[in-house]
Amino acid sequence: MEWTDEGIVLGTRRHGEGNAIVELMTRGHGRHLGLVRGGAGTRLRPVLQPGNRLRAVWRARLDEHLGNYSVEGIDLRAGHFLGAAHAVYAVTHLAALTRLLPERDPHESVYEALDAIVARLDAPLDVAERMVRFELDLLAELGFGLDLYSCAATGATEDLAYVSPKSGRAVSRAAGEAWRDRLLHLPAFLREEAAPPPDAAALAEGFALTGYFLSRHALEPRGLALADARARFIASALRSAAA
Repeated sequence: MEWTDEGIVLGTRRHGEGNAIVELMTRGHGRHLGLVRGGAGTRLRPVLQPGNRLRAVWRARLDEHLGNYSVEGIDLRAGHFLGAAHAVYAVTHLAALTRLLPERDPHESVYEALDAIVARLDAPLDVAERMVRFELDLLAELGFGLDLYSCAATGATEDLAYVSPKSGRAVSRAAGEAWRDRLLHLPAFLREEAAPPPDAAALAEGFALTGYFLSRHALEPRGLALADARARFIASALRSAAA
């Protein structure tokens, strides 16, 4: 069996003397592992850094085998962001999120969003907003999408200010005011297409919203918790927003 695809490196681990098992998020074949011969050597190690975009040829005798990768760098951008703490934390967190998807299950929209975020790692505020949206989209891919477009109580589509932690549906300001302490805040940048770029407070509300539902639906059932890299990325990005 053989296929060729583009992929973003999520991680590697050494295998034997000089080889590496590489985990890619590919455009058409989902999250997919393969053995790269010589992948732990000095020639290929820079190519296989997390965040780099590659062209990969995967070969195996049977589809269920690990298989071998032949790789070629397309965009070796890891070298540009390894010195920025927020960028390293972002890539680590993105890889952890992507691992919530079933292996070898195609999710082209996730690949496109992942690629767009990694391409903008030099802009922490832009990346933070994209990260919130990525977490929302990932929840939808996992079957736990939120309804942020109409009020759960009245059906209204305007002045949505909260989200019910039980249903994952938006709640209007008027309907939710009496229970505001029990509801999650819905920041403007997630409910209005023409909203201005979010500030630190709005980003914090966005991450609180997505973090709640990621923990509840995706992580706790697997016995997992939100990764430290997420908290460190958020802290770093919000410092940039507040500056």
